[in-house]
Amino acid sequence: MTSDPHQHRDATPRPVPHPAASRTPDDAVSAVFHEFRALHHAPGRPLLLPNAWDSASAVALANAGHPAIGTTSLGVAAAHGYPDGEGRPEVRAATLALARRLAGRLPCPYTVDIEGGFGGGPGHVADLAAELARHGAAGINLEDGLPGGGGLQDPSHQAELIAAVKERTPGLFVNARIDTHWLVDSPPPLSEALARAEVYVAAGADGVFVPGVTADADITVLVRAVAAPLNILFAPGRHTVRRLADLGVRRISTGSLLFRTALGAACAAADAIRAGAASGGGTGESPADGGGASPGYGIDGGPVYGEVPAYGEVQHLAGGGGDRSVGDDGA
Repeated sequence: MTSDPHQHRDATPRPVPHPAASRTPDDAVSAVFHEFRALHHAPGRPLLLPNAWDSASAVALANAGHPAIGTTSLGVAAAHGYPDGEGRPEVRAATLALARRLAGRLPCPYTVDIEGGFGGGPGHVADLAAELARHGAAGINLEDGLPGGGGLQDPSHQAELIAAVKERTPGLFVNARIDTHWLVDSPPPLSEALARAEVYVAAGADGVFVPGVTADADITVLVRAVAAPLNILFAPGRHTVRRLADLGVRRISTGSLLFRTALGAACAAADAIRAGAASGGGTGESPADGGGASPGYGIDGGPVYGEVPAYGEVQHLAGGGGDRSVGDDGA
């Protein structure tokens, strides 16, 4: 009987190193950059990007067959006991640490959410991006919302950050997040997002991400007007992958949804065990016994266990104010 070198003795699949890992360092980096970029240019097949918060979730999602993995800034920050979106050095360190742990462990490219760059000028943000690339990241997500919910970055300054990153690491995919429809109760006209997109693409952005936009008509305008692949944040109950593909969206992010779903599932399972209501054929005495809570609402038709906490609730758990007006689908 032959053995599979990619399996443990207990038959648990091991992560298969990315094919580029066998090449020279420079060739491997270029191959990963090219592969990730190509995933944004498949007509009718947008990149569905699940967002992980630690190495286990990243490897599990990659082994499930997703062609690329992202990270969620909320998940990384909250998992370490810090609020999201405040540019904290502790979250920067945790983000880098996660990138180091993922190096060589995934069978697919990965991209990293770096909030607004964690402070500093263009040189500091470019240094961070270059270090992430050295650890194997194929892209970054860079937002123009100011730390702590302080409004929006001046677009010219944001363009300087983007240009600095692209000058230092040209192949890195820079996804420019525009927070016009997220950080305020009454979003400005779509023209504001379009104006920012034009500035960021001119500075070298490879993709444009406008979270908070859900209407088909607005998405259509963005797809037609933005000269780069459009990224939309998946909104349960309002989006389907098929519909976003039909509209011309090239990348669909799950943001913090998976992390918040995991929190909800963990609480629901613990409550069910406490109440003696676990079901599924097991006694609950070991992880192999199965069991679980009753499913709650579905995401795009699938079951979800327990209630999913809102972004603000998780911010509060992590010690933040929870006042960032991003609804239930934050990144």
